[in-house]
Amino acid sequence: MKTKRLKTLMLLLFGLACQPGWAFTVSQLETFENEPPLVRNLLERATVMLEDETDHESAWKAAGLYCEASRYGSAEGAYRLGMLYAFGRGVPANRDYAANLFGIASGHGHVQAQKMLETIALTTRATPACVLNDVAPEKGPNTEAQLNKQSPAIDAYIASLPKKQRWVVDLADKIAAWHEVDSKLVLSIITAESNFKTAAQSNKNAQGLMQLIPATAERFNVKNAYNASQNIKGGVKYLRWLLSYFRGDVALAVAAYNAGEGAVDKHHGIPPYKETKAYVKKVMGLYQSPYHTFDASITAPSPVIQYMQTQTKRKKARM
Repeated sequence: MKTKRLKTLMLLLFGLACQPGWAFTVSQLETFENEPPLVRNLLERATVMLEDETDHESAWKAAGLYCEASRYGSAEGAYRLGMLYAFGRGVPANRDYAANLFGIASGHGHVQAQKMLETIALTTRATPACVLNDVAPEKGPNTEAQLNKQSPAIDAYIASLPKKQRWVVDLADKIAAWHEVDSKLVLSIITAESNFKTAAQSNKNAQGLMQLIPATAERFNVKNAYNASQNIKGGVKYLRWLLSYFRGDVALAVAAYNAGEGAVDKHHGIPPYKETKAYVKKVMGLYQSPYHTFDASITAPSPVIQYMQTQTKRKKARM
């Protein structure tokens, strides 16, 4: 064991000396050491490419190497290729491909792949052509063009985040898209709730990125609220339900996310709690949109909606 650790550290130091600007972590090197030399070389080269921000095709080239590693039966290669398809990095976003690749890797005991498979909650046999045959993977859309589609406040804040927290943004973007919720709203709530800290915990025992209380976690089948993908999935599903309940009224949904839908119903609108009012102001200041599309089939509308409609009609009648 000591010999393996010494070898790992020597490889890490060698990487630092010979490749300025990037280096593998010890855990990456240990993961790669479990692979045959040919596959390990493919995974290492792909890791280097993903760190290259000067080449706009680097992620696509890395995907090609992961495809090749997958053809050799590498669970790590399948998992990493699945992540690229899950987030649309270098290749077109494809939830079916991602789910199948996570399933393949999970079948070989890959723990992280199993967690992602639980997040996607999808079973499929769809397989990228590059895994089945020696062909290049399809190219995804230009990432720079996608990043230029901004909404000022939340995007400005996200741009200020340190690089080590960017993975949370990518994860939230994808899970939000799977549940048809605007990721900008999800990211605004994450900012207000935890400021992108996965281990955040409030004095009311709200946990993780989207600060799920135990009752909400149980309601939306979140087994580990400190697991980022499970936490965001639970928070997004709750937010989607609230948007349906309040018929797309973002301020009411946000208020309910903070104080509970019962409190909003009771007060016929945003509760007069100092914390909730400040919370709604912060989230709405980041998101800057009063309305969100919703699925009316998810739940019946809140009585607040009918109350507000009645009040509006009375005001018009007085005019």
